[in-house]
Amino acid sequence: MRIKLGCRFNLRLPQPTPMIALLNVHFSRVGDLEYPDHVKTWPPVPLSAYRDGFGNWCTRLVAPQGEFSIGTEGVIGDSGLPDARPPDGGQSPVETLPDETLAFLLGSRYCETDVLSDTAWRLFEHTPPGHARVQAICDFVHNHIRFDYLAARSTRSAAQAYAEAQGVCRDYAHLAIAFCRCMNIPARYCTGYLGDIGMPPPYAPGDFAAWTEVWLDGRWWVFDPRNNTPRIGRVLVARGRDAADVPLIHSFGMNVLTGFEVWTDQIG
Repeated sequence: MRIKLGCRFNLRLPQPTPMIALLNVHFSRVGDLEYPDHVKTWPPVPLSAYRDGFGNWCTRLVAPQGEFSIGTEGVIGDSGLPDARPPDGGQSPVETLPDETLAFLLGSRYCETDVLSDTAWRLFEHTPPGHARVQAICDFVHNHIRFDYLAARSTRSAAQAYAEAQGVCRDYAHLAIAFCRCMNIPARYCTGYLGDIGMPPPYAPGDFAAWTEVWLDGRWWVFDPRNNTPRIGRVLVARGRDAADVPLIHSFGMNVLTGFEVWTDQIG
């Protein structure tokens, strides 16, 4: 299966503004691209790039004053299979976890494990450890939070999402991640493309999605508390501890978003 994907942000800036953009397909999927998904800007500006501490590809630039656009596009091959599911069980004792997973057991800016620990143990202590426990967490989060684009708030944390019981996909991901970490299961935040391939209409407007990856049975597995079902055509862009690590565009100055497009279309 082939998927045409891309995005475009239109901004208005009162002055020249440094930015960091995380818009490229993750390095783990670069081999599936038919051609490089280079970041392009209008007007063109010099670009440089680096890998951050999580392996994400980051583009640095200085956007000029006035109207400015930034985006990327590409065509990627995909298996056409839904997200793989882990086997039953699979939760490792903390003392046997690989060193590189331990950072994803700790609290982070939007995932306050200290605030939610008692709640997590009250809700999930008696669930079977491993896959069943993670699925119980995703089921709870999926049913507890009411999805509402109009309720989106960039500063909402996992504890606030639990208290307010509303939000968007990043809030589902943050709450599920926090609960998993409270139950000693490493979990990390992911953002990327997720279209409506294999889903019945009507289709929602294109957008980026947020989901989780959880360490079970010696590897990372995708869980999606927002949709709570395996999906087809998921394409990772970046991952980190929470949304603070992987903003699509980090602006070091004021700007106004005047337009936003995301497309994820099956073409073959």
